[in-house]
Formats: sequence, structure tokens, C-alpha cells
Amino acid sequence: MKEQLWLSALLAHPSNGGLRIVAGPEDTELTDVVIEATESELPADGEGLLAVLTTPPPGTPWQQDALIRRRADRGFRALAVQEADGFGTGTRALAARLNLTLLNVDRPMMLAKACWHLLEAHDALTLSYVRKVAQSIEHHVEALPDLLRHLSSSVGHGIALIDSETVLLEAGGHLDPSVHTAIDFAPWLDVTRVGGGTAASVRVDSPSREGLRIAFFGDGLSDPQLRALAVAAEVAMPAVAARILIDEVAALSDTSVSSGLLRDFLDLSGTPDRDVERRMLERGWSTTGYHLAFRIIGRTRLDTLQLLRFVTRNLGTVASHAHATTSGRGVSGWHTFTEMPTPQQVETHIAALRELHVGARRLFNVATGVGSMENGPNGLAASLSEAADAARIAVNRSATGWFVRVDGLGLEQLLLAWTRNDTFVPAAESLLAPLRESSDELLSTLSAYLDNESRIAATATALGLHRNTVSTRVQRVQELLGVDMADPEARLALHLACRAVRT
Repeated sequence: MKEQLWLSALLAHPSNGGLRIVAGPEDTELTDVVIEATESELPADGEGLLAVLTTPPPGTPWQQDALIRRRADRGFRALAVQEADGFGTGTRALAARLNLTLLNVDRPMMLAKACWHLLEAHDALTLSYVRKVAQSIEHHVEALPDLLRHLSSSVGHGIALIDSETVLLEAGGHLDPSVHTAIDFAPWLDVTRVGGGTAASVRVDSPSREGLRIAFFGDGLSDPQLRALAVAAEVAMPAVAARILIDEVAALSDTSVSSGLLRDFLDLSGTPDRDVERRMLERGWSTTGYHLAFRIIGRTRLDTLQLLRFVTRNLGTVASHAHATTSGRGVSGWHTFTEMPTPQQVETHIAALRELHVGARRLFNVATGVGSMENGPNGLAASLSEAADAARIAVNRSATGWFVRVDGLGLEQLLLAWTRNDTFVPAAESLLAPLRESSDELLSTLSAYLDNESRIAATATALGLHRNTVSTRVQRVQELLGVDMADPEARLALHLACRAVRT
């Protein structure tokens, strides 16, 4: 059964002989195609037809005008000729006035074959696409983006790996956001048309990642093209799924290495180590320059590899020299600057990190902390540590959108963040256990005493007690704990312990 053919679909065909519009309507509906070798072969009734001239066109303007007018008079919708780019402005204007689309074609017979594909030989079109897909997946590729580039180049249309939220990878063009939004992720195959944008997609049967589809896309594709591309997508899908799994294993291994390297660097605590420095440089991690670190952690259980994948995909919009890897139950990263950035530049990067956090919050339940700008290897370690402290505070900071920068915090808040970790809290409870066993009054008195800078009178006023009562209780605390309250370090440790336990 012969189908109607839109010019836009013919223009979108990857093997259309170099077809392009010179003048006239940009899209029109065609009922058939006529191949002309001589003027005598011109049919009397050309209603809705495309005429393809296989011989060179006449060289003079009046002859070119006559060529246009004769086709328009007989009802032709479009005329494809070689060297039409060289037609003068008068001839082009005539074609537009007569509502005839003038087309330049480099290889007329290839155009004729493309018309045959779209009008009658739908199976041949499908087989053509499938053959090209098969040839593509036979090539050796380094990674999934390389495979997608091969597929796009061979098939002649754009291809994208997508999920319901975003375009993960694409080659050969950009998938229109409106088309992406309209794609139905429920069925195995889906054909989508939104305005001039079209896509044929198939669900990716991947054991490692759910909710993915691959889509061939383009502007103005006809129904036969979309049906053929849907079959091509089915044929390409197993190769894409296999490549995803291979890349996942490689990414997992690489992430394990990078995470271990970051841990080795932080364990050095500023001590130089040539082997660690060499390994960091091999990964492109420079410890020289100025560093601004960040840490994103889960407020609930999450897949750190998926979080890392999201972060690395979006880091390029934040800074060019940016790195990230998994660390514990989150992701740690940093930006490196060769020269000290201005305060305005720092604020710009902080704002970009906030946008990154907001984007991550749409997919993950996370909190983000940002360290301060620091210099050199020790500075990188310090900024990473600050970012970790800020992230721990951000977990409980809904008022700030679970985003905290260390430059906006006081020293007390940082110390409190440190005292809430899994190591300090049990130690604090053990230290203050004698007071709880004796009397809760002793713990509350000690806490108020330290809050009031170890002043007896101020503590008595705060608790509504007599000064002698406070003095007696403080003396009793020293006896039970076996500490010297005159020692500043002892007072600091007790103060932090009280805050941790009472919080």
C-alpha cells in the first residue's frame, strides 16, 4: 500500500542524495515521485507529485524560469534538480510565488530510491536500518558514548539514552525536550510525534539499571520511518544493554580505586607521600593551587554510585577542573583553581554547587556541605574535612534546604558537628557516666557552669541556686570525674561532652 509522503520526511531520510530546499514551501505533502530524463517525459497531470530531474538543468535564467513554470502549471508540488543552488533570485522568487518547492539534489537516483523506500518499500527501509545497526555493533568501541556515535552515524539519525527525568547520553543531534516528555516509558516500543519532532524508542532490558530507553529521533520523520527505526532500536538494544553492563563494571572498579585513593590522601593528614601524589596526578587530581571542596551525603539510604553518576554528569557546568568520588555514604568532590579566585568568583561557584544540590534533591534525599577555599595539599585535605563537617550539620538543617557552607558557620557549630559522630558520643557518655549515676543535678550544674565560662556567680544566677551550692556541686564533679577543672583542655573536653550527651 502506497503512503502519503511529506517533504520533511524525505529531507530527514539519511540517504536522500544530498537533498536541500532552495526556495518555496518548506514542507508539503507528496503523493508520488516522477523521474525525468527529458522534457518529453513530463506527465500532463502532476498533481501532488515530486519531479526528480536526472539531467543537468538549463543554464540560462529564462530557461530555468520555464522549467519551474511548466511543473507548477501541471500541479507538481516540488522539483529536485542538480545545481539548483545556482539558480538566480528571480527564479527562486518565481518558485515561491507559484508555491512550488525548488530542491537541490546532488545524486538524483539516490533520492529516487529514498522516495521508493518511504512510499512503497517499507520492509526494504526497515532492512536497510537493521543492516546499518548490525554493521555498527560489529565495530570495537571503548564505551557507551562511542557505541551511540557509531549507531547514529550509520543509521543517519540522532540516538539518545534516556530515563524519565533526563537525556543521559545522545549522539547525532539533540532530543527535543518536548519529545522526551511525551515519550511513554510503559510499553516496550513507543513512537512519539510532537509538532515536527519525532522519536522511536524501546525499553532497555538492563539488569544493572532500570527505567532506561534508547530512542532514535529526528525532525519530520514519517510513520514508515518511525516504524522502521523502532525495529532498528530493538535490534540495537541488546548491544546497548551489554555495553551499559560492561561500563558499569568498569565504573565500579574505577570508583573503588578513586575512593581508596582519596582515603589514602586524607589518612596522610598532610604528610607528603610520593606514591599517593603520583597516583593522584595520574587521575588528574592536582593538589597544587586553590581548592573548594564539597560533600553530598544521604539523609536516608541511597545508591552512592547513582549519586556519583549524577554529580559527575553535572559537575562540568560548575567548574572545568572538578573531581568527585564516592566516600562512605556519600560523594566527596572539589574544584581546583590555579590562581586564587575573587570573592565574586567563589560566590558564583557556591551558587552553582547549590544548584547541583537542588538537582540532586529531586532524585535523592541528600544534604550538602561546602568547605572553605584553601591552598595546597594541606588545604585540600582541610577543605574536604570542613565540607564533611558542614554536610553533617546540613542533615538537620531543613531551614537552609539541607545545604550548608562552612564559611557561614561559627566555631561552636563545627565543634558540635564533630561531637555528634559515632566515635565521640559513646566516649562522652562514658566520661560523664559517674555524674548520671550519682545525680542528674550534677550534670546540669556542670553544663551550666561551663556555659557560663566557669563563673560560680553567673551559674548560680542561671540555675536559681546559692553560690555555695554551685561550688559544692562543682567540687563533687571534680571528685567523681577525677579531672582538674582549672585545666583549659579538660574544661573544653567536658564542655563538648556535655553538649553531645545533652543534645
